[in-house]
Amino acid sequence: MVKVDDVYQKVLALANKEQRGYITPQDFNLFASQAQLEIFEQYFYDLNQARKTQGNDTVIADADDMLEDKLQQFEVVLNSIDTALLDTVGYGKKLPTHLHAQGALYRLLYASLLDGDFNEVECELLGARDFANLKVSPLIKPSKSRPVANVRSGVIVCNDGIVDQPPHKLTYIKTPHKPNWTYSVVNKRAMYDPNSSTVDFGLHQSEEIQLVNKILRLAGLATEQVDVMRAGGAMDSMINQQKYI
Repeated sequence: MVKVDDVYQKVLALANKEQRGYITPQDFNLFASQAQLEIFEQYFYDLNQARKTQGNDTVIADADDMLEDKLQQFEVVLNSIDTALLDTVGYGKKLPTHLHAQGALYRLLYASLLDGDFNEVECELLGARDFANLKVSPLIKPSKSRPVANVRSGVIVCNDGIVDQPPHKLTYIKTPHKPNWTYSVVNKRAMYDPNSSTVDFGLHQSEEIQLVNKILRLAGLATEQVDVMRAGGAMDSMINQQKYI
């Protein structure tokens, strides 16, 4: 986890060099959320690319292992799920936008149901296109022995499109919470004031440098400070070239 104040202070120091490019706390929080999502989304593209290349036996230097380690902190495992946690839709059971404090569903990794003999039956995970074709193609019609689930929405269907029970097990990747740098105004200056509304970045500690660079780029773009934008963009590009080579 990356401390939101550490990133804010570094971004402010770099942006304020030569007394230019001041970033308000409100703008920083917007840029911070965008930067975190950019990095988070890139994990999945990088992981796909890393699995196309031959790895190595050194865990700490293998791209696949490094990415799995960064994503693992977003993995949520739920067992014996309460029906109250689920939304009922016309064609099955759906994970709600938030499962209490677990975080919003980003991508479903595993889902299972119990059959009539209380045996666990794994759901087949389908993408958006295949899932949409369930209603029009009898060949892929779900059943109790072949339940299916949508990897992005979390909808689970079986038995002619009806689920009469909650999932037995779920494993999914949650979306990181939006970072929030909280402050109090002292002598007309915003001073860091950590409280219950403070939210640190959910990313791995190693992403702190990239967060600073991306926020600088966004801040330079917003304030029309070309030098700030170029500095952040150049450092960001350099790190991306070094990663997973």
